Amino acid sequence: MIILGIDPGLAIVGFGIIEKKLNGNICVIDYGVINTPKEENTAVRIAMVYDGITELIEKYKPDVIALEELFYNSNQKTVISVAEARGAILLAGIKNCGNMYEYTPLQIKQALTGQGRAEKQQVQYMVKLILNLTSIPRPDDAADALAVAICHSQTNNLVTKTSNRI
Repeated sequence: MIILGIDPGLAIVGFGIIEKKLNGNICVIDYGVINTPKEENTAVRIAMVYDGITELIEKYKPDVIALEELFYNSNQKTVISVAEARGAILLAGIKNCGNMYEYTPLQIKQALTGQGRAEKQQVQYMVKLILNLTSIPRPDDAADALAVAICHSQTNNLVTKTSNRI
């Protein structure tokens, strides 16, 4: 099973693509970020996010997309723009893959570290360990996206047809 994990954002969208083999082993296929220039207007940046996700889906043909749920912080302007970009990600995913799940930051931390309140560094270390990488993936957004994909790979047998499914 090929899983595309996504850490949503407007300026930076992290992506991580992994494969879960029949024997349960997980290997990394690719990871990185989609960057949008802050000088562009929001509509153009949202279109860039949509196009970037669509290209990833066409290139890697994931069986499933796992997306981190929006985490609300105190900056309303940031949360609105990230929500708008997340809408473009959802649209690209549902139109081009159709099989999407979302996970809260707490669920992701729990799946990777066994503790829902784990620190970011602990999660990144587990991404490196689980994927047998020589270093923690950079930038952080890519590591976060790989964590989302790993979360799905470790919990998808437990996921019912309706829980966590978009």
